[in-house]
Amino acid sequence: MMAVSQKFLLRVHVTTDVAVKVSLTKRPESVEELITILREKLNPRLDFEFTLQYEDPDFDGQLTCLLDIQELPEKGTLKVVRSESDVSSCASSDTDILPHVPLAQRLKCWPDTFPVPTFSYEVEHLLEEGNRAFEMSGKHLRLTRAQKHNILETMASVMHTFKAYPSDRDVGLAAEALVTTHPCLKEPGSTNGSYGWKTSLKFKMGNYRTKLARSGCVEVSVNAGRRSVNNPEREHPHSNIKRARRAEVNYLPNFPRGEDQVSLEDMRVQIKNEVEKTEPNKVMIEKLMQTTFALRRHEIVQDSPMVKNFLEKWPALRFDSQICAEFHRVTNINLRNQFYAELDRHTPRLMALYRQKAARTGKISEALRTILNHYDLQETPDVNVKRTAVLHALPVYLREGDPEFFKTCNADTLDESTLFDTPVALLTVVTDGASQTSPVHFTSSSMAVVVEGDLVLRDIPGFSDAFALLFGLIYALHLDYPRKLVHTFTFVQKIFMGLDDGKPLKPCLHALKNDLLLKE
Repeated sequence: MMAVSQKFLLRVHVTTDVAVKVSLTKRPESVEELITILREKLNPRLDFEFTLQYEDPDFDGQLTCLLDIQELPEKGTLKVVRSESDVSSCASSDTDILPHVPLAQRLKCWPDTFPVPTFSYEVEHLLEEGNRAFEMSGKHLRLTRAQKHNILETMASVMHTFKAYPSDRDVGLAAEALVTTHPCLKEPGSTNGSYGWKTSLKFKMGNYRTKLARSGCVEVSVNAGRRSVNNPEREHPHSNIKRARRAEVNYLPNFPRGEDQVSLEDMRVQIKNEVEKTEPNKVMIEKLMQTTFALRRHEIVQDSPMVKNFLEKWPALRFDSQICAEFHRVTNINLRNQFYAELDRHTPRLMALYRQKAARTGKISEALRTILNHYDLQETPDVNVKRTAVLHALPVYLREGDPEFFKTCNADTLDESTLFDTPVALLTVVTDGASQTSPVHFTSSSMAVVVEGDLVLRDIPGFSDAFALLFGLIYALHLDYPRKLVHTFTFVQKIFMGLDDGKPLKPCLHALKNDLLLKE
């Protein structure tokens, strides 16, 4: 008899609310091979480092880390456990496994296609009948006040899972998705059939935020208690609103369940003591930093402390791995993976645009020619050299310039006191004999990041890595973009990192985006 081929049917939870069915024709050779297969099948959902857990039948279906591929059931459920940094490699043994602490945090940004939720049984039945009648006769559905309330309340609840303060465009997309899914709800008096729903959703979101503020949701209660008839001396209700403005997914989360200010402060002290050790336990630091994320966001957003003072309290944020991890906690995006992937993808086209501009006349063209001439002198322009050239020329191409941002110093004569009044800068450290007046250095000994006169990061190997870490710090520390380089950092945010805040691009950025998308 022929042997029956072994088939595996897996239900893979990519996030808490997204599960995908995966079929395998045979058992993989190892857990690593299984991870590779899942990454290929579910790309780009799994473009990050992760481990796997499975429902163990020996423990009544409780989740257990998958360490042996022989434990993989032929039909079962797997859960993806995301890890931003590679600190798990620092564990003292294979059994020292510390998964991320589950927090009440958002997992995704506002979607391109809004997922219309399921309403109450009565409303769903009514909509089903209404859609059928609309298809047959074009008759629109009339709702009672209670039925419309159920639709708006449910929609507002789902909208809040993406943003507490959705933009006008976001609300419009939600309203269009509603009438597209249920055409019987279209309004014959509006051009797209959803204008009235859009207005109703805006008011409902305001009411929903009021309820959340009363229940203690910090993300919205931080903006409560403003000027009113009874309190005319307080701040204007529409000024200085604390809300996500650069597509932050987790802007101001609540404390983890079971934790309070005192317990999280004790963890902060633990982190500080651990960092000061000669060989800190990075796994423990990662776990505690994940748990205390909400405490840091409260302090940063509400108190706006000085960077130096804040980093003295949270010294782990001077580690490259923790800057990347913090950026991931705020945006749910892998900093280095996303930045380098998009930078390398657009490099050929950007270099072509730079050369076209450099062939013309004018100050901008002359500055670009200088950078490109230095680039052409490199004997073997590897990927790091190309990245450096692209990032150096980007603000020039966008007609921006800040002489205080790109700084150069000699390794032997570095004096931190000279950086006292520097708001933000990328410091190129060169060796003896290198010209400090050169507009771009492709072979610097190291890079450093300066924020508010403080040398935050040192000994960074390359310019592009320093730029990426600075961008991560801006999100982690809730900083403004450099005043004279706003277009440059906005381009990195929206085009490279894909963090769309719903605001329209400035004309120069929109033109550059169109040029990048043109096919030659």
